Amino acid sequence: MDESLFQCIPNVSEGRRTQVVAAFVEAIRDVPGAHLLDYSSDRDHHRSVFTLVGKADPLRTAILAMYEVAERHLDLAGHRGAHPRIGAVDVVPFVPLRNTPMQAACALALEVAQAVAGRFEVPIYLYEECARIPERRSLAWLRRGGLEALAAGISTPQRRPDLGPARLHPHLGASVIGARRPLLAFNVLLDTEDVEVARAIAHRVRERDGGLSNLRALGIFLAERGRAQVSMNLVDPERTPWYLALEMVRMEARRFGTRILSTEVIGVPPLGVVAEAAAYYMQLEGFSPDRILEHHLLGIARGEALDGVAARVPGQECPGSQDSGQKEEA
Repeated sequence: MDESLFQCIPNVSEGRRTQVVAAFVEAIRDVPGAHLLDYSSDRDHHRSVFTLVGKADPLRTAILAMYEVAERHLDLAGHRGAHPRIGAVDVVPFVPLRNTPMQAACALALEVAQAVAGRFEVPIYLYEECARIPERRSLAWLRRGGLEALAAGISTPQRRPDLGPARLHPHLGASVIGARRPLLAFNVLLDTEDVEVARAIAHRVRERDGGLSNLRALGIFLAERGRAQVSMNLVDPERTPWYLALEMVRMEARRFGTRILSTEVIGVPPLGVVAEAAAYYMQLEGFSPDRILEHHLLGIARGEALDGVAARVPGQECPGSQDSGQKEEA
């Protein structure tokens, strides 16, 4: 019996029409075995992000159902939003959970990509662990220049899609589909209207400009709130802690004479990432997720045997905390 379990986080270029977002939600919920854990929309980004968990067949069916909704309701030609995008269903990442191998996530992503390209005639780019061309591992590289640059160069060898026609779909544009490790998407709202401050902070904290490894960042103006935002992805939160990225933004904000108003997480973060940030800000000694009740309840629900828990001495590191503190759990 195949016990492979996946997370899928499709990003859709629609964040303003609640009835259209509701149509995507209904399409997902109509698929038995496709569990919708979370969804959120942002008017300024003009984008909605859905978090699904399930086995391969239900997720494949749910994603194709989402493309059917997009085909009925979305037209990228009239889309204007702060977030970069090249497609109506812009990016569809699959993340292997528990003991599921990355190869299984890539196989599922490729099946979905082939089905989308064949059924909807949408050009598909395979990214991250599924990339066939090294540069295409990077979502930022695929979006470089935006939809306009892609439209001009899609028939060239450098920009030719991996699957589907070498032309943009008239309404749906293109899609990026692949498999990756868990990432943390979070935004920091600044107490300033100056988007150039947010862009300068993003420039200083992100990896490509000499900042933190595994951190991608953009500065964006949110017209609805009248404030600038630093929008970030931590592509490997096991190696670059969440709190480190946040504190670096806080430090740079002070340097520019502003402060953080609030933060938000997009999607469902891993337990280990949240626990690590909580332990940092609470200054807890010797803390790890095996001291969280729900961590053990999840293990019991999966039929896992619980190991004996060693006594903890204040000021000493917990035995085994290096292993348990960073694992992706479902």
